[in-house]
Amino acid sequence: MCADTHSICSHTDSEQPTQRRDKYKRYASVQQPSQLKHTNTMASTLNSFMSYLRLPLLASSGLAAVLSGLLYFKQNEIIYPRAFPPDARTNVPRPSQFGIADFEELFIPTPDGESLSAFLIRANKQHARNITVLMFHGNAGNIGYRLPIAKVLESDLRCNVLMLQYRGYGLSSGNPNEKGLMIDAQTGLDYIRQRQELRDTKIVVYGQSIGGAVSIGLVARNQKHEDIAGVVLENTFTSLKKLIPSAFPPARFLAPLCHQIWPSEATLPQILNVPILFLSGLKDEIIPPSHMSRLFQVCKAPKVWRELPNGSHNDTVAEPRYFQFIDDFLREYVDP
Repeated sequence: MCADTHSICSHTDSEQPTQRRDKYKRYASVQQPSQLKHTNTMASTLNSFMSYLRLPLLASSGLAAVLSGLLYFKQNEIIYPRAFPPDARTNVPRPSQFGIADFEELFIPTPDGESLSAFLIRANKQHARNITVLMFHGNAGNIGYRLPIAKVLESDLRCNVLMLQYRGYGLSSGNPNEKGLMIDAQTGLDYIRQRQELRDTKIVVYGQSIGGAVSIGLVARNQKHEDIAGVVLENTFTSLKKLIPSAFPPARFLAPLCHQIWPSEATLPQILNVPILFLSGLKDEIIPPSHMSRLFQVCKAPKVWRELPNGSHNDTVAEPRYFQFIDDFLREYVDP
């Protein structure tokens, strides 16, 4: 399943996979390490919640009803912990902190009146591929924490990158929910289509964790336009209702209360012609790797499966050959 060991692109032929991983970590060290490592708090939040279920008082049906009600009405705070770390709403690292010179800081309006913070990062025009990556992040932090990834996509893989910040995250207005995030995703795609310097580029949609669910939904709705050339999915889930029982077995009886669905397993087979790269960290402690395997099984589009044996949920991106796998996919399916 592994690709060969040649370098990401011709101007870095001497780099070995471990060197690329070290370079990623060097970029990441500009941001506080704690913020980069803890970009998904759903597990810890739910585990804390579920600790109450171990109390003998749970024998009271009244308390059980209260806990169920809290999960139902507060699940957006659990699923979308936009204020974690505590300064994530106000402290958004800028591309210049990572040595990115050619970028714009944007505020893109949505059709329903929100304003989305975004970074548009341009690859060097002399060496750039004709590719724009539309990047969707995980469920915590902000786009600034993912700038080390964008740096590699721009400098080594030579792609333009549009980093979109969901509503309620970072400097974006509003409150996050499934419907709203899909509006945000469409807004980002439409921005690329309408901007003169980007509209003729090949679009690659890249999603991590819940960003993978966003990506699947967006591409399924837009494949008929034939301007999306590829999808990259990392450590995402089949659906939130199925994630709860597999990731948190004590909470399985609460899964029916989940009104944020993200039905990727049902939606993904609708994508027929857009090639998809699956990047699965086999030591993912948040989303069981079986979710990625299942999505690969139901996928009807051209597809590539790549495993990162030591990849955990948040550190898969730092594994050797991660970016090599993306580059190979771009070379074969997107920009031969």
